[in-house]
Amino acid sequence: MVIGMEQAVEVLRSGGPLIFPTDTVWGIGVAVEHCAGTAALAQAKGRDAGKPIAWLVADASALDAYGCEVPAYARRLADAFWPGALTLVVKASPAVPWGYASADGTIGLRMPDSACALALAQAAESPLAATSANLAGHPARSVQDAPDEEFAASCGVPVLDVRGPGDAVAASGRPHAAAAVASAVVDCVGAVPRLLRAGTITASEMQGACGASFGDAPRL
Repeated sequence: MVIGMEQAVEVLRSGGPLIFPTDTVWGIGVAVEHCAGTAALAQAKGRDAGKPIAWLVADASALDAYGCEVPAYARRLADAFWPGALTLVVKASPAVPWGYASADGTIGLRMPDSACALALAQAAESPLAATSANLAGHPARSVQDAPDEEFAASCGVPVLDVRGPGDAVAASGRPHAAAAVASAVVDCVGAVPRLLRAGTITASEMQGACGASFGDAPRL
């Protein structure tokens, strides 16, 4: 079912999942403040319910609202690349509801370069716990393409109508990549950052922006 923005916000505020475009791939998500957890997302994707799901946030103040003991290098990364395709994993603050933080007490936060995703988060007055809108093990669908209608129908989740392929408007005005490339993920819990997943932002760009070299060893 394809729905408009007003209905989409109602779905999120009622605790339901929604398929919508981000600045990287088509995503499926719920509004954190209105949904008890990510079980619906795990069920739709056919994946482990215990796997943490990152949040899309409306602005950089989320680092202070939902993170604690956030290192200076993480703030420099956010200043340099938000909005954009960079997820920062930080220690979760007490404001993160039970069921959203990972087993080690962390949360992934990202401000997307997507006018659509940001508008949804702002209208729902909540971060969006979101993952790619595809079955586990299947390729993600780029926002330059139409959403995966078969996936949407199989899980019964409504799709936001953006009246065209993908999210046509970027928050920053920067062009979106044509390929379905998920965001880079950086662990910002330890004394130095660690690259957990590569993305369109290179390691050298991030190291130059944050003034710290990535560590290789896992944090203790």
